[in-house]
Amino acid sequence: MALATFWDDNESAQKTVVELKALKTIVGPMRELSTSVEDLAALMEMAEEDQSIAEEVAAEVYRLEAILDDLELKALLNGPNDSAGAILSINARDGGTDANDWADMLLRMYSAWAVGQDYKIELLDRQENEEAGINHASIAIRGPMAYGYLKGEEGMHRLVRISPFNSEGKRQTSFAAVSVAPEIDDSIDIDIEEKDVREDRYRAGGAGGQHVNKTDSAIRLTHVPTNIVVQCQNERSQHQNRATAWKMLRAKMARIEEERREAEEERKYATQARTGFGSQIRNYFLHPDQRVKDARTGHYVGNFNSVMDGSELQGFFDSFLRLKAGKQLPQS
Repeated sequence: MALATFWDDNESAQKTVVELKALKTIVGPMRELSTSVEDLAALMEMAEEDQSIAEEVAAEVYRLEAILDDLELKALLNGPNDSAGAILSINARDGGTDANDWADMLLRMYSAWAVGQDYKIELLDRQENEEAGINHASIAIRGPMAYGYLKGEEGMHRLVRISPFNSEGKRQTSFAAVSVAPEIDDSIDIDIEEKDVREDRYRAGGAGGQHVNKTDSAIRLTHVPTNIVVQCQNERSQHQNRATAWKMLRAKMARIEEERREAEEERKYATQARTGFGSQIRNYFLHPDQRVKDARTGHYVGNFNSVMDGSELQGFFDSFLRLKAGKQLPQS
């Protein structure tokens, strides 16, 4: 990175920067543990002569245990694509306008979490609903282990609340489907036959200026053998949208291959996880009380808003990682 020519190839340079950041998240805490343990030993010797230092010893042990616990969690992110960025898609499902609003709430939740982690976010596609919220949206989240953390979010998310769109104030149950795929580097070979992909061009909707709204710049790709569909309309040019759509398709295909490997492992150990689109992975309640509970791990947060603003979302990721590693049993 110190070379004068480092930034000549911006795309390659950015990849190196991301790699460095990922390595620092591991190496930095490990170095801190190594040096702090030596300091702790000296502190314990002092505590034997001065009991007033005992509280400092306990506080330091607690701090180091937290660092170690975080490192152990990162060690669970050992999948072939876990270090990659994530392409996260959200689709409104059952629940009418409430479901569209719920999908938009989830999009804001994941974006808030990513900002809190100092990750970069890029909007790839967004389809507004006429009344409220969105029909669909896709974003790229880039940062150390982004895909490793987010891949457990794939599935159906259920919200129960008093509907703000119902004049009678009735309780409404809404569903949104979340899909997560790794953002695959171009150097990784993903075998997709061009003859198996159907390309459709259509006029982009929503804001974006005259060029976006008056030309068929949006691209939809359909992988016929698997019926996987991706689309992109966020870029101004058809060429840019096509390139992004192909990146999204490669990511989806990589996710399918990873799911095959995961299913083989889960069959081997008889621990089939409920992570598919047909399963309800998490329940969010605003009525009769406020709470969020994961249906797989039992992880529970009694503050709805702290989950939706991203501040207490990480606990759900961590509990799922432990469950997959066999380090935590589902709670009732």
